[in-house]
Parts: sequence; structure tokens; C-alpha cells
Amino acid sequence: MVNVWRSIRFTIVFAIILGLIYPLLVTGIGNVLFPYQAKGSIVSWNGRPVGSMLIAQAVTSPGFFHPRPSAVNYAANGSGGSNLGPTNPALVAEVKQNLQTVERQNPGIKVSQIPPSMVESSASGLDPDISVQDALLQVPRISRVTGISQSSLQQMIQNDEVSPVLGIWGQRMVNVMQLNLAILHRMGRS
Repeated sequence: MVNVWRSIRFTIVFAIILGLIYPLLVTGIGNVLFPYQAKGSIVSWNGRPVGSMLIAQAVTSPGFFHPRPSAVNYAANGSGGSNLGPTNPALVAEVKQNLQTVERQNPGIKVSQIPPSMVESSASGLDPDISVQDALLQVPRISRVTGISQSSLQQMIQNDEVSPVLGIWGQRMVNVMQLNLAILHRMGRS
């Protein structure tokens, strides 16, 4: 019987420490030291939240950069890839549809120029970044719609470019939200 009471006390003490004190402590430290990250990296435009730097949003306007396709329709509450294998007819159909969308949105681009990352959804389905190559392929369309010169758009991409980790893992990337905010800023939109 002594061991039963000891087990109960042990459970109560550790439930309080690990279930209440520790989470409150970590949350407090996060909010004090890293408030932007702890609150979801929310981006505001003219005092209104418009999205997050960490989660892709569906962008369909031709005057903005578009993110990678999403297997979960950009629903952050259900992130995850489609888990379809390369020979699955559903994946092949999805990629063909995405390829047609990219061709329709960016007239003049040859199929051979379109990188796989523009037609295949990311592992999470919510990747906020695109490769520099993906961004550069969208420049003519955005320039045509917004009137911003292609060289200015290319400079925006270069300014926001993030290099691979330690210069070896990954590829050069840009954040879609950051680029689109730069376009809004450049156009003086509210």
C-alpha cells in the first residue's frame, strides 16, 4: 500500500511540474526572448494580419509570386504531403494539372524550363519558400501585370535570397510572403 501512495504522489508532482510549470516557463521564455517567432511570425500590412512568414498562403493574383502547390490546399491545420508514390496515377494527374496551371499563368515558359518544385507539392504542403529559379520564372508575368520592371523584380529576389545551410545543404530560396510584401510596398498599396 505504501508503494501505491508513493506512486500517486509521484504522479501528481510530475504532472504539476511537467504539465503546468514547464510549459508555462517555456512559453514565457519564448514570448520574452523570441516574441515574433513564438506568436507564429504573423505579418501585418497596414495594421491588419495578412499571413505568416512560416506558412504558405494560396496566392492566385497574377501580380504576385505564387508558392509551391499544396497537397492540403494551404490548410495549416492539416499539413502533410500527399504520400503518393511516383507511379501513382493520382500523383501523375496532379503534376500534369499543376504543369498546365504554371503554363497558363506564365505564358511563354517552355515545359522544359519548369523545375519540378513548381509542379510538385512540398512535404508539408505549406512551404513558405520557393527556389530562386521558381521566383525568376515568375518575373515576366509579374512585371507585365504590375508594371514593375523585370530588373527591379530580380533585384527584390536577390535582396531576399537565403543561401543553403552552411553553403551546402539545400538550394537558394526566397520567402513568397516577403517578396509579395516588397511588391505591395513598391506599388504603394494599402
